[in-house]
Amino acid sequence: MKSTLRKPIYLSPPHMSGEEQNYIEEAFRTNWIAPVGPHLQAFEQEMELLTGAAYAVAVTSGTAAIHLALAVLGIKQGDRVFCSTFTFVASANPILYQGAEPVFIDSEPTSWNMSPTALKRALSTAYKKKKLPKAVIVVHLYGQTSRMEEIMKICNKYKVPVIEDAAESLGSSYKGKASGTIGDIGIYSFNGNKIITTSGGGMLVTNKKDLADKAKFLATQAKEEAEHYQHKEKGYNYRMSNVLAGIGRAQLRVLNERVEEKRKIYQRYAQSLPFYFMPEYSNSRSSRWLTACLLPSDSDPVEIIESMRSHQIEVRRVWKPLHMQPLFQNTEFYQHTKGLSVAETFFRHGICLPSGTNMTKEEQLYVMNLLRENTRTTISQEAVIF
Repeated sequence: MKSTLRKPIYLSPPHMSGEEQNYIEEAFRTNWIAPVGPHLQAFEQEMELLTGAAYAVAVTSGTAAIHLALAVLGIKQGDRVFCSTFTFVASANPILYQGAEPVFIDSEPTSWNMSPTALKRALSTAYKKKKLPKAVIVVHLYGQTSRMEEIMKICNKYKVPVIEDAAESLGSSYKGKASGTIGDIGIYSFNGNKIITTSGGGMLVTNKKDLADKAKFLATQAKEEAEHYQHKEKGYNYRMSNVLAGIGRAQLRVLNERVEEKRKIYQRYAQSLPFYFMPEYSNSRSSRWLTACLLPSDSDPVEIIESMRSHQIEVRRVWKPLHMQPLFQNTEFYQHTKGLSVAETFFRHGICLPSGTNMTKEEQLYVMNLLRENTRTTISQEAVIF
């Protein structure tokens, strides 16, 4: 098929509402440019209302929010932190920032996220060895929440705090609760490719005032209350600017629209292509930030990606599991079941399709036609996973 595109189709580009400039101009007009000001406070309050979390702290990135979460939970040199393996490296890098040791937990087929089966086995083993982790980082991948009821029950048994990495799942829910609000601390990302963006930024949410206060304190260089600059502990320059918070406020107003459009994009793909798509399991509602799928076993993800690239279409492989990354070689890894790594299976067969909410139906149809041309057979979950 000869390309008729006038512009590239990206995986998930920013989509401005048109109101962002008004908030930016207000910040400039009132000279609230620094990481303090009315937009910042309002953005946090609006996120609290949206998610149902009691407290929100706006910061420079989702990675910074994870780092603060670990810091306020007291993670230090030599501690261990369990983390989803099927995720972007930013989920685990802050563990290294704290000098702690990551232990990776496999995915499971119904959510593609952390396997409660593997987590239960990992925590039981750690308990017997008297090496329980100081926290568990659960990632909600591509807009789909993890099986949080099971995960929280397991972690509560061992009294291990849970950090929800909801960087990719703002607008998703599990049993009526917003993604990111079920564990002890949740984090969101507003990077340029996320469902809403502040250009760069993140948010930490929690229902515990002491954790929120500590996070805000550390994010502002850990400045003590004094007439001079006084510091007793290590802090960070992590607070979001008032200008970017203004962008975030405008973006929040179209979040529901963006989620609905993402879900429509997913439905069109799922109804038209012979792939196995990331499921939406019972009692969950995914934002479908990215449409992720598994290709037929006789299709090569790299070949398809290269072919689509030649037509100015961005398609990417799903995340390479962190336990397979050179950075984390020799780390512990707990499989979903003996002899089966679900995350590795996903990586071998999985790709993410263009999911931008400013993509037209005609552009998506063009993408789907090209994908059909490059795919030889159909697929089933059983054929790939089991």
